[in-house]
Amino acid sequence: MEFLIEYGLFLAKVVTIVVALLVIIGFVVANREHLKERVQGHISVTHLNDRYEQFKESLLEAVMDKHEFAQRKKHLAKDKKAQEKALAKKHKAEQKKKPQEKVRHAGLESTETPLPEQGEADAEAGDRQSPALITHKPEGERKRIFVMQFDGDIKASALHQLREEVTAVLQVAEPGDEVLVCLESPGGMVANYGLAASQLARVRSAGIQLTIAVDKVAASGGYMMACVADRILAAPFAMLGSIGVLAQLPNFNRLLKRHDIDFESFTAGEYKRTVTMFGENTAEGREKFQSDLDEIHTLFQHFVAEYRPKLDVAKVATGEVWFGQRALDVGLVDELKTSDEYLTSSAQSADLYQVEYKERKTIAKKFGLAAQAGVESALMRLFSRLAAWRHQAQ
Repeated sequence: MEFLIEYGLFLAKVVTIVVALLVIIGFVVANREHLKERVQGHISVTHLNDRYEQFKESLLEAVMDKHEFAQRKKHLAKDKKAQEKALAKKHKAEQKKKPQEKVRHAGLESTETPLPEQGEADAEAGDRQSPALITHKPEGERKRIFVMQFDGDIKASALHQLREEVTAVLQVAEPGDEVLVCLESPGGMVANYGLAASQLARVRSAGIQLTIAVDKVAASGGYMMACVADRILAAPFAMLGSIGVLAQLPNFNRLLKRHDIDFESFTAGEYKRTVTMFGENTAEGREKFQSDLDEIHTLFQHFVAEYRPKLDVAKVATGEVWFGQRALDVGLVDELKTSDEYLTSSAQSADLYQVEYKERKTIAKKFGLAAQAGVESALMRLFSRLAAWRHQAQ
């Protein structure tokens, strides 16, 4: 009897602990879902100047004599303190000047009222024109370069991050600042890449200098994005161009007929469905589909010509891809330079900020991404070994 009482008490304790754990887990999950609803993601900013300086100091510490390195650090700290003191003094002097300048400008302001017709004409002209591009900061101010990454796939999945990053940067960017987008994309869906290009066009419309750096590939939709830039940089072996349109699909109609399978499609509208994978395609349907592709190609060419008026679009709009030097020769890019070279050289005279929009990922999504990465890695190793075996066999 005593054993049963002790066993009953033990079970009661276990049940209590389990219920308490379930309540805690439920509270945590509910709280996480609530936070997820409130904050879907956040902007992460990295000061690249500090990062490059850390790399430099780590290497110098390894190669220099300890005493020399310590002396160097002491001198750098002293110089930094002097610079900060000078900047603070300059800032204080500028603050004193501002009230005097306001009074002087107020006295010089014209009281002449513009004619209504002139005011309306000026307003209309202002609506049509983008702000003038300013590429340099006033003397004494450091330029800021905001760096973004766009790694494109067929659906332009990075579009969501890009639009958030552009929105964030345009809140703080000023005339004389610059946006650098490190772009890698072989192209994909027309509508998706068209919207991605429009996000970059927002930067130019705001009067902020836009530079695109292509280290590997910017083809088709990728080049549609790149051409929006004020300046395009490309690595010597980067692939650019492919100004064309591609559509392909298999047709299983004969296979279905062979197995006595009927396929029926119902549409309203003459050209609601032009070609199909399962029905029998007609000459008229193929002609209309090709006409749609030609129209998209024409729009693509006009878009490129709008942003790169000096480019002979007819010459390059053949669907071909050009490597670095050839792309420079035909006018697809403006300079041969990698993104790393451009950033490290700019760090001497500008403040570099890498801007990245990071989404909150669920546990399921994290596991899914890890599994996907594992499968891709295994397939790459398998293909490499197969290629090596084939080479050895030959």
